[in-house]
Amino acid sequence: MDSRSEDQPILIAQSGPLNGKRWDIFDGMTIGREKDCDLVIPDRQVSRYHARFEVHADRTVLHDLSSKNGTYRNGKRVEEPVVLQDGDVVQIALVQYFVYLSSDSTLPLGTEFELPLEEAEQKFNKRLFLDKLSRRVWVNGQELLPPLSVPQFRLLEALYDNEGKVVSRQELVVAVWGDEEAIGVSEQALDALVRRLRDRLAVLDPNHAYLITVRGYGLRLDNPPV
Repeated sequence: MDSRSEDQPILIAQSGPLNGKRWDIFDGMTIGREKDCDLVIPDRQVSRYHARFEVHADRTVLHDLSSKNGTYRNGKRVEEPVVLQDGDVVQIALVQYFVYLSSDSTLPLGTEFELPLEEAEQKFNKRLFLDKLSRRVWVNGQELLPPLSVPQFRLLEALYDNEGKVVSRQELVVAVWGDEEAIGVSEQALDALVRRLRDRLAVLDPNHAYLITVRGYGLRLDNPPV
């Protein structure tokens, strides 16, 4: 009988040499260049023993093992142990990106992550395609790398789910920061986030404005077919 739990946390390699593969995370799991690590990344930028996971009943903790080129969570270097949240992007040096998921109950049991056929077809029919499970974004058929930060992804996701419709600024603030923190978020903070997301999308498609501002109300996503 398979002893694994469908609530077991997992890592999905988002980009880098291990792209598309996935692993169950267990207590004490190590990432590094050495062959005796549980997850081996054979690249000189990766330290011999780079990072480690602690798994508890209600949380997964990421530790950096004094690596030379750093371990990052959502673009911020890990200086102290951090508790991972569902959907966090874990970066090992400049080499490998992973998505952390607290449960794999919604994913297939294969060893590699693949898009459902319908979504894979959409990826090639839409100018911009967003996959929620892996938190990957394609623009004009090219994957956006490095991945978007969590706030940028949440903003794009809120607009993507309401494609062609105008989403109010307040709805976007709640989608990005949550109900409790939304009260203290300034107009300037949202505007700055929108600018950063526009800049990221423009890297792959400078000739199309995806985020359309509707003055006095909010934004909408303009995502025409290819």
